[in-house]
Amino acid sequence: MALTRNKPLVVVLLLGFVIMSTLTIGAQSIGVCYGTNGNNLPSASQVINLYKSNGIGSMRIYDPNSDTLQALKGAGIELILDVPNTSLQSLASDASAAATWVQNNVVNYASNVKFRYIAVGNEVLPTGSNAQYAQCVLPAMKNVQSAITSADLQGQIKVSTATYSSVLGTSYPPSAGSFSSDVSSFINPIISFLAENGSPLLANIYPYFSYTGDTQNIRLDYALFTASGVVVPDRSYQYQNLFDALLDALYAALEKAGGSNLQIVVSESGWPSEGGTAATVDNARTYYSNLINHVKGAGTPRKPGQAIETYLFAMFDENQKTGLETEKHFGLFTPSQESKYQITMQGLELNHWCVVELS
Repeated sequence: MALTRNKPLVVVLLLGFVIMSTLTIGAQSIGVCYGTNGNNLPSASQVINLYKSNGIGSMRIYDPNSDTLQALKGAGIELILDVPNTSLQSLASDASAAATWVQNNVVNYASNVKFRYIAVGNEVLPTGSNAQYAQCVLPAMKNVQSAITSADLQGQIKVSTATYSSVLGTSYPPSAGSFSSDVSSFINPIISFLAENGSPLLANIYPYFSYTGDTQNIRLDYALFTASGVVVPDRSYQYQNLFDALLDALYAALEKAGGSNLQIVVSESGWPSEGGTAATVDNARTYYSNLINHVKGAGTPRKPGQAIETYLFAMFDENQKTGLETEKHFGLFTPSQESKYQITMQGLELNHWCVVELS
């Protein structure tokens, strides 16, 4: 039964498994991205309550929405806050504009909102649909970093940008991973900036899109973490799932570009439940469940035994997302706040809401 806004609620109960711990991997949380491209989504305060009720300890938001930031006050949820691509030019060209942006959207909330990263731009490359923003990314990062430092928040908040697998010119085998020649002049200075400031690289990793882009050569079980043995041998590295292969290809590229000490935070990863090839509820449930179990500490062949800070995409289906139909169906929850899957995450389960009204 869905939780509705228009009924007086006295008691709200969770059915099923009892929550026993927060959703953590080592010291870090598994996060969930909160997108708002829908006309039927719950209020920000309801969303924050849903995160808390399900023990989800980290969130990514794609713009500095004031309602969300207000609702996050005192919630204890760690946050990735994006600088939208459309704001990059103004923040890159004017340090005072960056300082104002940081003051209004970070400093004003920092005493009771747990900012973790600022993602300055999302999936911007000098090639592709966001190419017009490419020259603005690094200057905007520098100006935002300066503003964060001026506010004495540099020890708490790291400034980065979110990239994706298209930054790679070579990704197979993973040890051959290298940045495309078209983007090396763009990404290399960003790598230097991150290294200088002790910040990780944020990366959106989607085995789903790699699989659907090459179903002739990529097996579904390899993409879903269900392969029974090694699928891709790579020198001393053995790959049983595509997520590790994509992540290690990016690590290999970083090493070649002088970023061997950089950490990668997976800022998005998910699987759609409908709308395209292999987009089913069963496949999505399988992917999310196996991803959650995997990132707790298995690591990758290149980085074994390490928890992988990961943000699942996304909290809700978003009926106003543009692009492929699958883009609308990545939600862990429906807009009515019902879990689409029974997914166990280190001692807790995402559950359906049950509403009990007392007269």
